[in-house]
Amino acid sequence: MTTIPNPVPEQQQRAGATIISGPWPSYAGFRDLPERDRWVLYGSAKAYREALEQQGFQMAESYGEFIGRVTAELEI
Repeated sequence: MTTIPNPVPEQQQRAGATIISGPWPSYAGFRDLPERDRWVLYGSAKAYREALEQQGFQMAESYGEFIGRVTAELEI
């Protein structure tokens, strides 16, 4: 996992937060699973991101970008 010093404007960055710039896990390989399973993966992806943020990490990818990417990759 790579970190970059400050890709986010200072006012948006939490003090002392480590910025995670990616690479992001891709969920595209799961798009052929049944819809119910893809929704479970979607929930897991959100929970994983939340867990990282609670540990003090900040993602370079905004939450909206994250949701858009994951739902597109899972085709939900």
